[in-house]
Amino acid sequence: MPHTASRYLAEGPRVGIRHFTYEDGAEFTARARESKELHQPWLFPPDSESAYLAYAGRLIEDRTKAGFLVCEKDGEQGDGAIAGYININNIVEGGFLCGALGYGAFAHAAGRGLMREGLNLVVDHAFGPMRLHRLEINAQPRNTASLALARSCGFRLEGFSPKMIYIDGDWRDHERWAITAEMRASG
Repeated sequence: MPHTASRYLAEGPRVGIRHFTYEDGAEFTARARESKELHQPWLFPPDSESAYLAYAGRLIEDRTKAGFLVCEKDGEQGDGAIAGYININNIVEGGFLCGALGYGAFAHAAGRGLMREGLNLVVDHAFGPMRLHRLEINAQPRNTASLALARSCGFRLEGFSPKMIYIDGDWRDHERWAITAEMRASG
């Protein structure tokens, strides 16, 4: 039987991760619109074609960013349905080899463990082929789902940053979570 290449960068039992494409806009924005109640006030993913094209363009073309779609394999929404997204932003090379993670699940996938599987795949990809050493997550203290995801994937709480990120018209406090390649290898 001939081997066929996977469409995913990495796969787990239920999900695969792949990079964003411009062609994902219709599905991504539909899922963002369906998920507004879940996301706000924490996230504001693009929900129009023009906003998606600008957002995806930054993830595709900017070397300091890497965007990953978490896709269900043989899921209820169909094979390859987008369950969520995980981005590595502010990638710094040289002696730092670090990036900051941001992520969101879509409503149909929330609470099913798909994002935990996807985040673990992204962390392994970041510490493997991307050759990063450290990943950080900054989450608002009341965003319990985001904090639980960070904790479940082995990130450790490193601190608190008052008024760290401007979101929804105000500067928001964030908890800082991180994981290193050494932590992942020993975990």
